Amino acid sequence: MLNINLDENNSIAILTPEGELTEDDFKHATEIIDPYIKKSGKLKGIIIHVKSFPGWDSFSSLLSHLKFIKEHHRLVSYVAFVTDSPVGALAENIAGHFVSAEIKSFSFDMLEKAVDWISSDATT
Repeated sequence: MLNINLDENNSIAILTPEGELTEDDFKHATEIIDPYIKKSGKLKGIIIHVKSFPGWDSFSSLLSHLKFIKEHHRLVSYVAFVTDSPVGALAENIAGHFVSAEIKSFSFDMLEKAVDWISSDATT
């Protein structure tokens, strides 16, 4: 399950995975995020907040995740990985070459710092 909290005041979506990610998780994320992007033109940031990355329940779920990234990376300015998993640092170093959003990694207990980073246009 992927919990999605859309903070429209700060234009930030906080995604909190609970268990392996599924195709339906990304469909649900699209149903919540896309109407906001259509209304406002862009989403300032996405925060992935998870202690340890849970992985995907199938190869098709991984493909759905990649499709979600492909369709949204130009519509999001910042992505924060708030996790104690090494995936966060890896994503910061590798994904930056493939997506237009600025990416930064934070430890799991630094959610507010990640929100502040996105809210202040990454000037801190």
